[in-house]
Amino acid sequence: MANAHTISARITVAIVDDHELVRSGLESILSLYDDLELVGQARSGEAAVALCAARHPDVVLMDLIMPGMDGVAATEQLLLRSPGTKVLALTSFSDSDLIERALRAGVIGYLLKSVSGDELAAAIRRAHAGLSTLAPEAAQVLIDAVTTPASDGVLLTAREREVLSLLTEGLTNAEIAARLVVSLSTVKTHVSSIISKLGAATRTEAAAIAVREQLV
Repeated sequence: MANAHTISARITVAIVDDHELVRSGLESILSLYDDLELVGQARSGEAAVALCAARHPDVVLMDLIMPGMDGVAATEQLLLRSPGTKVLALTSFSDSDLIERALRAGVIGYLLKSVSGDELAAAIRRAHAGLSTLAPEAAQVLIDAVTTPASDGVLLTAREREVLSLLTEGLTNAEIAARLVVSLSTVKTHVSSIISKLGAATRTEAAAIAVREQLV
């Protein structure tokens, strides 16, 4: 698709997604814009880190849910090796915890895969210019983060409060994972963070503190 952007100012782009059909579809979309140049693809977080260390693309379209190293961890690692690269999260998931983790990892934008080709191209250009593009769901997470007061000075994320609430109900990690539809490792990470933030020694003590201090 011809546009006002000159070929001499092409923005180099890498695609990271574990689904071949998604990568193929994104490649076709990028080919429609004269100012966007695909310089590599990766199907895993590990491959994405290696690709970016070698090619240093201007912008990476990063899937977040992948086997092995997920997109959040890959973002953290590749930005250490290629700090000039901008990462755009492109995912099917709008879970608030995933959004928060991605933003903390350093993504400059968060988009859902339902975006149009023109919207994606515009977001890539904005990312290259150092500007953020956020899906409404991601924007709401940021709004909540700055408008929701912490109880008694305990800085828990929205998802940590959900996990803590289920802890006080006596649920196991596996039961919490099933209830929230997240992985067991994700729950374990949240529980460890909660215990640390509350200054507790065990999950049972953390639940007791939560009830006593009315944190949930």
